[in-house]
Amino acid sequence: MKVYYIHQYFRTPEEGGAVRSYHLAKGLAEKGFEVEIITGSSQKSYDQRWMDGFKVHKLPVSYSQEFGFIERLRAFWDFVKKAKNLIQKLPRPDLLYISSTPLTTGWIGLWAKKKLAIPYIFEVRDLWPEAPIQVGAIRHPWLKTYLYKLEKRIYQNALSLVALSPGMASYIRQLPLATPVHVIPNFVDLNQFFPQKKSEILLHHFNLKNHLTIAYAGTLGKVNAVDELLDLAQLAKEKGKEWQFLIMGEGSEKKTLQEKAKKLELEAVRFIPFGSKDKVNEVLSLADFCWVSFAHLPVLKTNSPNKFFDALGAGKAILVNHKGWVHQLVKRHQLGFSCLPDKMDPCFSQLEAVEKDPKLLQSLQKNSRDLAEKYFGKEQAVERLASVLDPSRKFPTQGDEVYILTA
Repeated sequence: MKVYYIHQYFRTPEEGGAVRSYHLAKGLAEKGFEVEIITGSSQKSYDQRWMDGFKVHKLPVSYSQEFGFIERLRAFWDFVKKAKNLIQKLPRPDLLYISSTPLTTGWIGLWAKKKLAIPYIFEVRDLWPEAPIQVGAIRHPWLKTYLYKLEKRIYQNALSLVALSPGMASYIRQLPLATPVHVIPNFVDLNQFFPQKKSEILLHHFNLKNHLTIAYAGTLGKVNAVDELLDLAQLAKEKGKEWQFLIMGEGSEKKTLQEKAKKLELEAVRFIPFGSKDKVNEVLSLADFCWVSFAHLPVLKTNSPNKFFDALGAGKAILVNHKGWVHQLVKRHQLGFSCLPDKMDPCFSQLEAVEKDPKLLQSLQKNSRDLAEKYFGKEQAVERLASVLDPSRKFPTQGDEVYILTA
């Protein structure tokens, strides 16, 4: 089966960031699918290359988290135009696998179905336009109405839909639609992320001591609520704790976070530049807990954050700041603690208990790794996607338990 996998923000483990598409494309290629990625790139001209069994087409479409609203729209539309032009020049595929965000990638599927009679499957990585509307990035009533209609049209015309969490699937199903919806959460490379003892060399490199350490590795944007981790660091300072806090990433709020940490004289907070997955693994190896946070908006409770799954693979206990899907997993499987902004003192007390009882920390960390191995290895995600693309391939029934995790 020949599949064109369309993802505007495709990244490799060496580049860091969200590498879901890389692992799925590689896994599908290993199972005999003929996979070609169509993505955007900051390069000034079109380029193509082979990578781990699949081909990558890079279209010259620049994009940055620093872009304003109009610049982003221009980049979205530019990618759609260039992707459509490329598809017409390439050999005909059996289907398109189109990944959002942005929602505008769905235009490619609608066009391909109508003009070329090529079916498409649409992967919903984030709930667009619901997320930017709740965040306040989209406010114009006409634009909201248009995007909601576009969303429904894209979903209705898809051969099937793939949601990254049960919450996303529930949102899609209530539209309502006749289109089948499958859940394939984010996942972790269990060979790359695994439990490790803290390295004395790395501790010295980052000027750290072997004290309780909490790490965040991900985007530093407004919706990520990493400022709440600084609030916990401030509380630890006031209580005389020698806990350490590592913040790794880039984003629009990085400077603001650094200024807040400096103003509060939070010397226990270290900011580490964004890096590859190997660099993320280094940082996680020094942590006891990983911080998973989002702004307190209903739509963000459905998210399936990569940072959470990397932490599970690395066997880290979890601190989560919201009561969404991740919180339900943390609570049900005893992975860590809730750390809500208005209930930080109870979280602090639980961290003190862990500090005094290493066996408790070890139990939480073991639960994380066990959950990753049981449900969230990359191989399981590839198997599930292969069965969605080609229904003749049967996925083991046990995979359906991923729905039960939030019951």
